[in-house]
Amino acid sequence: MAILKIACMGHPVLARRAELVRDPAAPEIRRLVADMLETMVDAGGAGLAAPQVHVPLRVVVFQAPGERTDEGLIAEERFDHSAPLTVLINPEIEILNEEREGGWEGCLSVPGLRGFVERPAHIRYRGFDHEGHPIARTAKGFHARVVQHECDHLDGILYPQRMDDLKKLIFESEARHWVKSNE
Repeated sequence: MAILKIACMGHPVLARRAELVRDPAAPEIRRLVADMLETMVDAGGAGLAAPQVHVPLRVVVFQAPGERTDEGLIAEERFDHSAPLTVLINPEIEILNEEREGGWEGCLSVPGLRGFVERPAHIRYRGFDHEGHPIARTAKGFHARVVQHECDHLDGILYPQRMDDLKKLIFESEARHWVKSNE
């Protein structure tokens, strides 16, 4: 396994649509998934998409990690047992309810920033794991948010492109000041 270099906003690999994976159980896909998981954990992320590590394939990994703090903007990212460590290949998302929820998002490809994004609150997603087994789940809350965020990467979309109000795009280092001034 290896820790891979993460592409940052502005790199062309993040702006293009990723390609379908022909064989989710192929050895090269298993290797990619293992490297992505190691990279995600090393970087402290809740998810990672293959384009973020310079591989334009429709592969994402995600979880709602337990080590998130309860402070400031990322309080909502505390561990969510409905979002177990998941490998999702060739994902499809179906919106189950038009209701939207807002939440603060960060991204390993947009380091140091957080933005307030509204997304559908209840979704169903489908795809395959790295052994070729089908996955089908429904998700709400942070689970739904992280799935949509990672799948956006597969279509060349970064979270700032989903924001309605760029006044809510802030540096993480200033989050405590933003929270205090908006209480």
